[in-house]
Amino acid sequence: MVDFLKKEMNMDFDEAVEKVEKIIQEEGFSHMLTKEIDKIFKKKLGVDYSRYTIILACAPEFAKGALDVSKNVGLLFPCSFVVYEDEGKVIVSHVSIMKIAPEVGLAPADEMQPVIEMTGKAVHKAWDRF
Repeated sequence: MVDFLKKEMNMDFDEAVEKVEKIIQEEGFSHMLTKEIDKIFKKKLGVDYSRYTIILACAPEFAKGALDVSKNVGLLFPCSFVVYEDEGKVIVSHVSIMKIAPEVGLAPADEMQPVIEMTGKAVHKAWDRF
């Protein structure tokens, strides 16, 4: 089973987004994109939605390691972190795409294990700083 990381941030929403962006870069991930999904919903659907931001990141050495196991793992790229508001709280969350790959049949579990361990260590170094 794939678990996910989730924690409440003791700061305002914009500070939380900035902190996640900063820390993932300091821990060696490339910050690819930050998208405010709630603003997209407002613009495209005309609906108000609680704040929800996706932060996309990539660590090339991890991506290559996963693709070396199976090109299909790229279907899950890039790595993402989300910051959202829920009942007045600011939450950050993440799930391992590397752990998902074998679970959904995109790569053999035994071959993905070294990649899962490598990425897990890097993500937790960042996560522990949030």
